[in-house]
Amino acid sequence: MNTLEAIKTRRSVRKFSGKPVEPEKLQAVLEAAAQAPSWANMQCWRFIVVTDQAVKERISDLSYVEAFFATRGYSSNPAQKALAEAPVVVVACADPTESGTLRGQQYYLTDMGIAAENLMLAAHAQGLGSVFVGVFQEEELGELLEIPPDIRIVGLFPLGYPLGEVKGGGARKPLKQIVHYEKWKG
Repeated sequence: MNTLEAIKTRRSVRKFSGKPVEPEKLQAVLEAAAQAPSWANMQCWRFIVVTDQAVKERISDLSYVEAFFATRGYSSNPAQKALAEAPVVVVACADPTESGTLRGQQYYLTDMGIAAENLMLAAHAQGLGSVFVGVFQEEELGELLEIPPDIRIVGLFPLGYPLGEVKGGGARKPLKQIVHYEKWKG
């Protein structure tokens, strides 16, 4: 699969088969994430790979933030079940001191976003599915996983073989709606 094909065909997967992820495929996904560009090549990312079922279930519990989801009419996080059912959950963390800050912008978030995209594209290229879960109770999750308090949790990635057919993603906006040339022309 070439890069453009992977980008165009990757989908968010929230239902996983019980098939375990082979160690070499997991390794390839983690290596791809580690190859991402970062601020001054400081590579602020850290990853925790979780396979213990009880821990994955607790991570799932911690991915529901009532103040966020209840106000949107959800009784759970749509990806919450995936965290408990996937064979692997990758917890993506960052050390903000190993990235830059400029004009109030904390670039560890950008660094992690690039690494996350590499992770998801590599998973797709390996025949695996994933989805980015960005809402969780960070303090409690940090305590569960014994993450130092100065390290930030940026995202959760359930990872495994998709269960059933992976349906196409939502329509993308046409470029003429999102691209401007030379200047912003409204």
